Amino acid sequence: MSREEQRILNDQQSREEREHSEDIIRDRKRSKQMHQHEESGLELSQIVFIGRTFEEYMLMFDLTREELAGQNILDCPGGACSFSGQARKLGAHAVASDIVYQYGMNELGTKGFQDIEHTMKQIHAVQGKYIWDQFGTIEGLRQERLRAITDCVEDMRQHPECYVATVLPELPFNDEQFDLTLSAHFLFTYADRLNFDFHVRTLLEMLRVTKHEVRIFPTVDLSGKRYEYMDELKMFLENKGYLLSEVRTSYEFQRNAHTMLRIRKPSL
Repeated sequence: MSREEQRILNDQQSREEREHSEDIIRDRKRSKQMHQHEESGLELSQIVFIGRTFEEYMLMFDLTREELAGQNILDCPGGACSFSGQARKLGAHAVASDIVYQYGMNELGTKGFQDIEHTMKQIHAVQGKYIWDQFGTIEGLRQERLRAITDCVEDMRQHPECYVATVLPELPFNDEQFDLTLSAHFLFTYADRLNFDFHVRTLLEMLRVTKHEVRIFPTVDLSGKRYEYMDELKMFLENKGYLLSEVRTSYEFQRNAHTMLRIRKPSL
């Protein structure tokens, strides 16, 4: 074989190798995009965008206004809750994260108002599952839910950087970026859809980004029963050196949903 023929053959092989490599890269990108879609793809119609007020959070997590100032706080998932915006007004550095924040605030606002009206119609049939001391009536509940989403959407407009789209069990934050992480009506609540491994991975990720303490409310599922694997979960985290306690709070709307789980990092 002449040198020229060898050069042509080498060029052809190099071109084929480059094309093969490019095909592999394209396949990997396509696979990654499909995986990301599977992980974070969420149709807006699949969610219920309803939130709690700042005052409810203070009761659920046994907080005082004085202890918020100067604290870095994560609300995860934040949903349509007004806590982070109100906490910032009191001097906290608060961030909310949620998978739904991938949508625009106008879309979420419209969806949220629709969800409130739909939920209020449904709740008539299950009033006995709730304690009405705080809200009084369904109309009282409706007004508080409207206040929460109105405050939330307005704060989104003013501080969009404080609402971060995330897909649990991963969080895009630095180690110990927050002093305190709060999580309401997600873990334990949806135990029928979120398995034990997801609970563990999510809590470990929350603890990674938190310097002092993680608080989860409530400790029961939608039927009002204590999370089935709570003792196993507590043992797992305690074996890793975390300090855990179940604390009864002064908030109870869903019957038996009155206790939060506190997970503290040991002081060095």
